[in-house]
Amino acid sequence: MSSELAFVLINPYTIAKSRTGGIIARYLQRTDLRLAGARVFGPSKQLVEKYAELVRHADSSQPETCKLIADYILRSYAPDPATGKPRRVILLLFEGEDAVAKIWSVTGSVTMQWGTGQTIRDTFGDYIVDENGNVRYFEPAVLVAPTKERARASLSLWTSYSASDGGIIEHAVDVPDGEGVEKTLVLLKPDNFQFHTSRPGSIVDALSASGLRIIGMKKINMSVTQAEQFYEKIPEILKNKFQESGWERVAEALGHALGLEIPKETAIKVTEHLAPLYAKNQFEQLIRFMTGYLPSRCTPEDRDKPGTEECLAIVYKGYDAVRKIRNLVGATDPRKAGYGSIRREFGTDVMVNAAHASDSVQSAEREIAILKVAEDNITPLVRQYYP
Repeated sequence: MSSELAFVLINPYTIAKSRTGGIIARYLQRTDLRLAGARVFGPSKQLVEKYAELVRHADSSQPETCKLIADYILRSYAPDPATGKPRRVILLLFEGEDAVAKIWSVTGSVTMQWGTGQTIRDTFGDYIVDENGNVRYFEPAVLVAPTKERARASLSLWTSYSASDGGIIEHAVDVPDGEGVEKTLVLLKPDNFQFHTSRPGSIVDALSASGLRIIGMKKINMSVTQAEQFYEKIPEILKNKFQESGWERVAEALGHALGLEIPKETAIKVTEHLAPLYAKNQFEQLIRFMTGYLPSRCTPEDRDKPGTEECLAIVYKGYDAVRKIRNLVGATDPRKAGYGSIRREFGTDVMVNAAHASDSVQSAEREIAILKVAEDNITPLVRQYYP
């Protein structure tokens, strides 16, 4: 069976209730599909109306269900009528064999017929009817396509608005503005994607404790050039740290190799000579971890190509965002990170530590620009499957 591309639209209410991480984790946990893309939208009135119309006439055998969902889209996806500000919708792309059917199965019925948590909608949605069977409240949590044809039509529409309505949605109706409001970046590192796991969703779920709003999301394969720019301050930091404390390791290693007791002064001098070499080596290993390529062996033509390793960039916005996120992510060394922190729970060492978090508002702006989080990279992927 050939590979397919399926989509999930996470609804504004679901995002506002900070259920995004749980949704992602559930799809990854209950399917063997790859999370291939992600983009935040602030749907315009035009996109919402076209999507509602597409859904309304999608299945002549189920007109009432189609009407229910179409009316929901018009009501819940459209810009706020009072302010004109958009609502946030997150589009996820999943890739793999029989992807459309697998996503449909895990999502469940819009009527939430099981009510036992077996599906996404059973857990995160609501469908309440009165004694006469009339729908009193309807929240389907996510919207998906039941067939490949519906997936094609929906994705063709959404990607046609990706440049105008998607990217970093800073001024959505439920996103704060004003004094003390900051943007910050979280980058889920390749160790979360090197084998199939629900970790990416679990980390996003843990970050929801910040109370911040997700305003941007992008699946990324960092190039060597991007990674070197992103971590350009690291070599100097590594060199200084090695000069400060590495002499003890040098003295021990030389003493063991030569059978001598190495004086501190001698070890310090040797350390000063070794520090640049040590920093360069460690930096090379970091870039290889993030991209899959060792910079010193990378041809000039390959430096700007997407790497083989996967990351997920997420932009958050809210009051005191930088501090809140860094507290949740924890110290660089997982062994020194606080209990319950992301690096403590999911990290291995100072390099393989699950996530990066910006250390200042200025760093966040710089890093978001390097990774080009606002730029559209889902349309080329969609066109591979649905030309």
